[in-house]
Amino acid sequence: MPLRALGRAWRRPDLVASPPAAARPVAGASVKQAAYEGFQQALLSGRLRPGQLVSQRQMVGILGVSIGALRELLPRLETEGLLTVLPQRGIQITAIDLPMIRDAFQMRAAYEREAVITAVRRMPDDELTRQRALHVDIMDRTRKDATPEILAEGQTIDSGFHDLLIEATGNELLVRAYSINAIRIRLIKLDRILLNPEILPAAFGDHLAIIDAMLARDTAGAVEAMDHHIRNARERAVSF
Repeated sequence: MPLRALGRAWRRPDLVASPPAAARPVAGASVKQAAYEGFQQALLSGRLRPGQLVSQRQMVGILGVSIGALRELLPRLETEGLLTVLPQRGIQITAIDLPMIRDAFQMRAAYEREAVITAVRRMPDDELTRQRALHVDIMDRTRKDATPEILAEGQTIDSGFHDLLIEATGNELLVRAYSINAIRIRLIKLDRILLNPEILPAAFGDHLAIIDAMLARDTAGAVEAMDHHIRNARERAVSF
């Protein structure tokens, strides 16, 4: 389920349904969005790597788009800081370095601090309780047998939890900005701090502290727990 729909499902189930025909994007917009999403998937799957230099021809082959669609996509990706177009040389995917890590986590802290403040006020107990049960279940299963399948499921729950909090703000500008930064964060995780049997219990323990504070409707406690969690994740990435 897309990020936008994920957080709204508990508030208004009707928003998960398909939009009316008049609200659907035109074909050109759909092609551009498909190309953008294809770029994200190429990054997250490792077909494009941070710091990699590729030609436009190679990029067309990797993304499966036309050269025209790629040229329309490049300004957006460059504006979002995901790549740099180097004249006469090609396209360089943004490298993961210390300044990038610090900037990305600082932005994440600002967005998610606002998200937990809103969630304390608005998110229903049953959704928070469901999230808590998902986390506890994965932690228990990881202790017994941390298979790659369980760790992958944990990664999905991890991302889904943060996406849910952001979407619950109902702030479209914040959601869009977060989505861009989330690509950087996920690249950092893939490169440096992918969940493993050691990291998962610590990260999910942080999540439980956030969830418990939200269930208690403790705004200050929830913000403090989120700041602690993001600080821990940043330190793991920086110290790699």
